[in-house]
Amino acid sequence: MPFIEESDLLELHKDIDKAQIINERLLDQIKFKNKELKRSKLQRNILAGFTTLFLIGTLALFSFTAGLSSSKSLDNQNLLVSIDSLDAVKTRINNLSQQNEELSLVKEFYLAKNFLEKEKIYSVQIKSFVDNNVTLASEALTNTMFVKTNPFYSYSLGNFGTLQEAQKFRKELVDMGFRDAFVASYKDGKRLKIEDPY
Repeated sequence: MPFIEESDLLELHKDIDKAQIINERLLDQIKFKNKELKRSKLQRNILAGFTTLFLIGTLALFSFTAGLSSSKSLDNQNLLVSIDSLDAVKTRINNLSQQNEELSLVKEFYLAKNFLEKEKIYSVQIKSFVDNNVTLASEALTNTMFVKTNPFYSYSLGNFGTLQEAQKFRKELVDMGFRDAFVASYKDGKRLKIEDPY
């Protein structure tokens, strides 16, 4: 195992604390954005209902007025009003489509997170500790794992979908000096087995 200077360890702790604060802020922003998106979805649905009612009312009024009107100038005026309201409806539909795409992106993020929790993933374990008093990682960090494997607490880096990706990352860590690093597979936050390093 490589030797880490105390000053380097302190810098590492500072960097981890900064990353943890940034991740907590990002999580807060995601929560705020979710509330905002829910609110906008509700507003969008209400506005869509009112727009539909307005459009039906406008068309009914136009049909009624067109049927009663005998003058051609009145028909042209109604036609212009109808075209203007159709343009407004098209603009609103485009805005709603854009908001729907944003909601889809947030939904995809949460689906991917749930998928990672339920699927088998690979990570590179770099260290084990007897005590749980080491604060190397925050649970908010998505690319680190801190797992209890009796009687040890293991610290792993990276979440990979394939064994080959994890093996490649392990080789990079070994080249950096982490000679004892190895690849392990995990599912539902529990280690399944230690994988072949090559």
